[in-house]
Amino acid sequence: MVQSINSKVDLVMAGTSYMGLTDYGKIMIGNKGFEFFNERDVNKYIQIPWDEVDKVIASVMFKGRFIPRFAIQTKKDGTFSFAAKDSKKLLRAMQKYVAPEDMVRSLTFFQVLRRNLSHLFKQDNK
Repeated sequence: MVQSINSKVDLVMAGTSYMGLTDYGKIMIGNKGFEFFNERDVNKYIQIPWDEVDKVIASVMFKGRFIPRFAIQTKKDGTFSFAAKDSKKLLRAMQKYVAPEDMVRSLTFFQVLRRNLSHLFKQDNK
């Protein structure tokens, strides 16, 4: 059985992890870190302490009305992508533990496209 790193829980919500295959489970926000526990397999869990979180990257759509996914970028282990039933509520609970300058919006599809196209044209002109 997995032992939680949190001693006090602020929020528990249904969520999805996008590490490899899609895993459904519960997301827990607590005083020590962010945790994801799989519904079916006890051995599939993700625990990220707050001091290990580098950035929280949210995919914002329709001027903030809808947040389909968010990612947590850690200092050592890489980026973990998640979705929650109510992402706005979950991100508000995370604001208590993550600095506001570390919570950022991801690039939109058109911003990524524009960057890549401008990068291609800059290389051709040289």
